[in-house]
Amino acid sequence: MLEVQGLVSGYGGTDVLHAVSLKVARGQSVCLIGANGAGKTTLLRTLAGLIRPTAGRIMFDGMDITNLSTSSRLSRGLALVPEGRRVFAPMTVEENLEMGAFRRLWPRRAQGVAADLDMVFALFPRLAERRRQAAGLLSGGEQQMLAIGRALMGRPRLLLLDEPSMGLAPKVVQEIFATIRRLNAEGMSLLIAEQNASMALRSAAHGYVLAEGAVVRDGAGADLLHDDGVRAAYLGL
Repeated sequence: MLEVQGLVSGYGGTDVLHAVSLKVARGQSVCLIGANGAGKTTLLRTLAGLIRPTAGRIMFDGMDITNLSTSSRLSRGLALVPEGRRVFAPMTVEENLEMGAFRRLWPRRAQGVAADLDMVFALFPRLAERRRQAAGLLSGGEQQMLAIGRALMGRPRLLLLDEPSMGLAPKVVQEIFATIRRLNAEGMSLLIAEQNASMALRSAAHGYVLAEGAVVRDGAGADLLHDDGVRAAYLGL
């Protein structure tokens, strides 16, 4: 579904990513692990169209989307759940979710939005309980649920998740990753950037290790979880 070839990207003329290549098959869950500053967020932001690469190619469903806008990528089914959640704090939970379906809220195009809201509320019952509450008053875990739910309202075929466990209590992290595994089991393709390497590798079929903006290792999630080099560098073992 996604194929990245020799991607070079960064900020202000400084390259952060150096010839990164990776693949995500349809229905597959893939994780990116690495230390702070390894380039995980830069990679996801580049895939989502928020940063333009200086070299390389991004193929999505057989189409070259390297130079497409973020909105065009979203229309094709590529959605990002950003680092730090980035919910619209003054707006209610329901309004935040509707923003995820903004392309379908114009006259004669609103079909299915109510059903998708029900789907998100079934996936995250706590959001249903707080649907009229301002998003800024939610806990960190609830905001992460909202950020995922907002992305799902766009009906993505590939979901990019940037540090979904950041700043969350261990119990909430377990809940978030249980939901991620459920989405994958239902057929959603996923690319997850995550510092919690153990949780990420246990939840993904395949993993890529980033260091200083380059892929230094990749393999099956279970294999990387038991790889001595990965365990020493990222699992503290």
